[in-house]
Order: sequence, then C-alpha cells, then structure tokens
Amino acid sequence: MNTNSIQPEGITGVVDRVVARWRHDPTCMVQILREVQETCDWLPPEAIDRTQELLGVPRTSIEGVAHFYSFFYTQPRGLYRILVSDNITDRMLGNMALLDRLCQSLWVEPGKVSEDGLVSVDTTSDTGMGDQGPALLVNNYAVTRLSEARVDEIVDLVRGKVPLAQWPADYFKVEDNVRRADIMLGHALKPGDALRAAWGRAPAAMLEEIKRSNLRGRGGAGFTTGLKWEACRNAPLKAGQQRIVVCNADEGEPGTFKDRVLLASHADLVFEGMTVAAYAVGATRGFLYLRGEYRHLLDSLNGVLERRRQEGLLGKGILGVPGADFDIEIHLGAGAYICGEESALIESLEGKRGTPRNRPPFPVTNGYQDQPTIVNNVETFAAAALIAVHGGDWYASIGTKQSAGTKILSVSGDCERPGLYEYPFGVTVRQVLEDCGARDTQAVQVSGPSGVCVGAGEFDRRIGFEDIPTAGAFMVFDQSRDMFEVARNFVHFFQHESCGFCTPCRVGTSLLKNMMDKLHKGLGSRFDFAEIEQLNQLLKATSHCGLGHTACNPVLDTVAKFRPAYDQRLRRQDFMPAFDLDMALAEARQMTGRQDSGAHFKTEFGEG
Repeated sequence: MNTNSIQPEGITGVVDRVVARWRHDPTCMVQILREVQETCDWLPPEAIDRTQELLGVPRTSIEGVAHFYSFFYTQPRGLYRILVSDNITDRMLGNMALLDRLCQSLWVEPGKVSEDGLVSVDTTSDTGMGDQGPALLVNNYAVTRLSEARVDEIVDLVRGKVPLAQWPADYFKVEDNVRRADIMLGHALKPGDALRAAWGRAPAAMLEEIKRSNLRGRGGAGFTTGLKWEACRNAPLKAGQQRIVVCNADEGEPGTFKDRVLLASHADLVFEGMTVAAYAVGATRGFLYLRGEYRHLLDSLNGVLERRRQEGLLGKGILGVPGADFDIEIHLGAGAYICGEESALIESLEGKRGTPRNRPPFPVTNGYQDQPTIVNNVETFAAAALIAVHGGDWYASIGTKQSAGTKILSVSGDCERPGLYEYPFGVTVRQVLEDCGARDTQAVQVSGPSGVCVGAGEFDRRIGFEDIPTAGAFMVFDQSRDMFEVARNFVHFFQHESCGFCTPCRVGTSLLKNMMDKLHKGLGSRFDFAEIEQLNQLLKATSHCGLGHTACNPVLDTVAKFRPAYDQRLRRQDFMPAFDLDMALAEARQMTGRQDSGAHFKTEFGEG
C-alpha cells in the first residue's frame, strides 16, 4: 500500500518517474501502468493524461490496455485490494466460507468497495498456490494457507490501516513443496555451468544437441524445441532487427504452479537455459514474462539477473567472449489468462491488449516487434540448460521414445501431500496417486480445465505426449466431490478469461456458463446436452484461439464419464438416464403436431 508515497511528487511526478525508467517506450505500456498503479493504488485520469502526453500515443490505446487486464483499475478500488482465489481446489478447501467471513467482517460486498474506500474484496480465477490454499492476493501479493483465524487477523490489520510491509511475514510465506525431485528439481549445477558447456560448442552444434535430445515444449502444446529454435535461427533479419528469446512464465492454467517453484528456487537454471537458447539461435535480447499473480517473485528475480551481470553470465561479453551479448528484462503481467498463448503474450510485451494474433506468420519469423522470436516455457528452458551440460543423447535416454526427459506435475486437491512431483515421462496416473497419498479417488483433471478428465478406469494411462499430454496440472478429486460442480467451476473460468476478441468465444462461453448455471439450479433439460455438443462444434470451428477450442472440454468429459451428476439436475419431467434422440424427436412431433419437427430439431440442435 503506497498511497502516501505520491504526496511529495504528485501523480504527474509519479508518471514522469515511471515513464523515464521505462525509457519513454510505448511498448512498455503494461509495465508503466502497473508501476504507476502500485504507487497510486489505481489509474487516475490525471495519470492517463500524463502518460498520453509523455508517450505520444492515443488516449484510447492507453485506456484499451487498462481495461483489458483485470489487475488494472480505472476507478478507485480501495487502499487494500483483496482478491480471493476461486480455483476449484480452493473451493474444496472452503474458500467461499472464508470469503463470506471476510466480507461480513469488513462490511463490504464481493466485487464492491467499502463505503469508507478502505478495502475492496472480489474473487480471482487462480493464484498459482494450489498446493497451499486457500489463498488470496492483497495488492497483488499472495497470502497463503487461509483459515478463519487468519482471516480475522487480516480484518484487524485492514481496519487498523497497517501497511502491507508490516503484516506478519508468515502470511506471505510460499513453500516450494517439492515431493519428488529428479534431474531438474534435483540438479546440482552451479551458475555458469551450462553456459561454459554451451560455449564449448559452436552455436550450430548446440542447436544439434537440442534437436538430438527430442526436447518438446513443456507449456502444453509439445512442439519440438529444436525445430522451433532452428526456424528462428534461419529466419532472415531485416535492417536493424535482432532475434529475441522469450520465457513464458504466465502459467495461468488453474492447478499449475511448477513454474513458480522453478523461478523461486532454480532461477539460475532457467536464465542459463534462456542464454543457451540465445547462443544457439543468435539472439541478443530476452524477456521473461511473469504472471501478475507472481508479483512476489519480481524483486528476487531482478536480483538474480543483476548478480549474473556482475558475474559475467549476462550482458556484454558473456564469459569474457567478445560479441557474446545477451540480456534479459522481466515484464510482469496484469491478470490475463489469455497471455499464456504465445502470440497474445508478445502483444502484451509490446504494450498492447493481449489478443492472440492470426497465424501464419509465426513468432519464429515475425514475433516481438516483427522480429524472429522463440517463446518457450520456464520448464523448457531449464531442460535446455541440463542438455547443454549432459548432452542430447543423455536427455533422450530418459522418459519414452516420443516424450523425452522428465515432467514436473503440480499435484493438488484430495491428497495427503500436494506439491511438485518430477517423473520421467511414462509414469502412470495410478503411480502419481499412490505417491501423493490420494485415497478413494474418483477422477483426476490433467493439464487444467483445458486438459482431460481421467476417470478411475483410466488410472493406468501414462503421462506423455503419446497418451496424456500435460502442461503440468494434476488435480485430484475423491468420491465425495461433485464432478458437475468441478466442470461448472471450469466453465466459469473460461467465460471470465475469454478476451472478448471473437464473437464465437465471447458469446459461446457465456452461453455455456448460463447452461451450466441452469443445470445447477435444477432447471436443466435433456435437450441441453445436444445444445452443448452443438456449441462445442461451433467453438472448435470458429473461435480465434485455443481458449474457445477447449472451453467445452470439461463439460463433455464429465458428461461422458460422470453422467449421473448431470442427470440429477434435470427437471423431474425431463429426467432420462441417457439422452435418446429418437424419443426426443417423437416428443417434439407430438408437441407441435408437425411431421417435420425432426428435421427442424436436427437443424437447430445437431445429431447430439
């Protein structure tokens, strides 16, 4: 809470200072607005006016960015801005009761500002703290392990207007919770080891090691890393251009928190991997795009970068080699799940709304500011550092033929030991459940809402690109959980996080949310299932990006595997153990008296 800091310099002085720090560069718009808000508590009109004046960009551009990101406020939101995590695992831990307790004690409604302007309380999709929830953000800093007692203490601190810096340090303690380490989480490399190994090869030879390793992207898509790097290396440069390396640390998928731990405890390994990539492709500039929920890591990460510069591991003449130049800048997100998509992330890096781009062209040829750019996940870069030291053949020998190396799983939900588990690819779901202490498990959601729901009969399936690919989330649900409510939470997430750019996704996710809410109220009809299937076909065919393509996945998976959870929500006169299209058509003809009702139904709802 920094309100008092604006008094000596005023809002104009704050903006002047921040804009100067970011070199008067409009492509740093998101960072400029973030830092201004951290001092002013919101983005007042005077701040936007001054930003427009200094950067020379249209006011509508600034306002468009400010309104796109959920962590920016163009209206006062209270000196304490509290966001309670509403991930499904937080719900399972009782977050809604704690939210009610917080609001009642502070006399504020969810989504509103208290009458005295002291505090605002709302929910946010996920904070990346699934292993130590329930959690919340206060002025963008994570508070973990909420309880009734801790909520009451927070209420007293807010009422007493105690500055955040004076709150108990234990509130902000974030554990790594590494339960099983392998080659990555258990590595013994020292800063510079990977760079010295890479520098011992020619850049092309280093690239060949990456290709030989069969490393595939760890962000979920699984594209072959070596081919991506090679395409960037071979992309022609126009006058004044350079190649760019971007680390995607915007792990916004609910249930995922592995990148948080890698950056908290293995930042050198990640930065080494980025530098190895720069050496292999000929890049001189790098970015780490850090999700806004990880604001608590920003200062320590910048400290690691500065130390590396002082040690000759970053900046000009790395390891004393003339011309070996590469540096990294951290950009912090501002609450937009869609920025996990690589082209939306690049748009955000350029200071714009995080709207995914049409492709082709692809980032490897036309990325950041139209320059050849590689975007890889935190875990991918960490693996690249290991490959630089141990070689591609060593890495390819671990895991399976199609899925080389290890995978870090973020395990949360109904288990005794939530946290990080690193396995060679090919581990079964059953093995992970045994290791984390899961009992009486009904289902596992692998790779978050956009992934796959695995039922009890599928627990011998394996984690890997040839069976169950994953970005890392592994959410466990025992027999006490209502899988309909799990899917409904995921649907609400997609509707909230849709960027609104394309009509199919913007409208489709809202329609899906409304249908699930109708079922939740016991007002569902058997016809809703056919409508959901038709909506899925529409979203897959016409949505601009992957969010719309996968929005119906949680519903379709749980309808197929946990149908009774849906059937019990149908109106009694509409209850049917399984949807029967022929019976539905016969009833439609009987109700309308029209023999063509079947054709009309099929046109409107599809074959189901």
